[in-house]
Amino acid sequence: MTKNIIEVKNLYKAYGGKVAVDGISFNVRRGEIFGILGPNGAGKTTAMEMMEALRPIDSGAVTLDGANVAKHPQKIKAMIGVQLQSSAFFDKVNLTESLRMFAAFYGRKVDPMELLAEVELSDKAKSYPEKLSGGQKQRFSIATALVNQPVVLFLDEPTTGLDPQSRRKMWELIETVKARGITVILTSHYMEEAEKLCDRLAIMDNGKIIALDSPANLIKKLLARGFHKKQTREQADLEDVYIDLTGKELRE
Repeated sequence: MTKNIIEVKNLYKAYGGKVAVDGISFNVRRGEIFGILGPNGAGKTTAMEMMEALRPIDSGAVTLDGANVAKHPQKIKAMIGVQLQSSAFFDKVNLTESLRMFAAFYGRKVDPMELLAEVELSDKAKSYPEKLSGGQKQRFSIATALVNQPVVLFLDEPTTGLDPQSRRKMWELIETVKARGITVILTSHYMEEAEKLCDRLAIMDNGKIIALDSPANLIKKLLARGFHKKQTREQADLEDVYIDLTGKELRE
């Protein structure tokens, strides 16, 4: 097996003359958590959707585990798991039935309770998606993305809108997915999240990659350029206070 599970070369996408992704190139190593960061409109979601074979590639190429994404979109979709910012489920199909249905799309059989246990939703096995909280829906979305035993899991802002307990539980889940040998690619607006989870990350702006390295190396480079914070960071912050006072357990 090659060291890189994804290779992106000169990837380009434009809409009506407006460039969304401007010739970016990078590799994702097998088994790592790779982050794509950037402000709104930077092109990160468009880049992810082209990598997932969900959006046509104008020019350039993406190779995922040896397969060309543009030439073999159905093969790619069978190899990956995708968790979107907003996922839709059948309201009157319970979680167990939903997982079996998603697995059937791939011609697979799964143990729904095993998947639900992974995402801490065993007690919701007979519940309907419409009855889940925001954090529960996000975790269930990841469970559905794992039914086909993907080699790469794509997460688009997986913790947006979650409370501190749910966000930290999601971080634990993502690290558990990585420990299973699955490569994870995620976008996020939370810098603390990216620093904690990502082995490496690319920062995008105006459709281009303006930095790519590990979080630690990016911080070292900034300090080497003479950057100094005016305020010293404390050993704890308000979120730590909140978690300490209210507990780490989910309340859903």
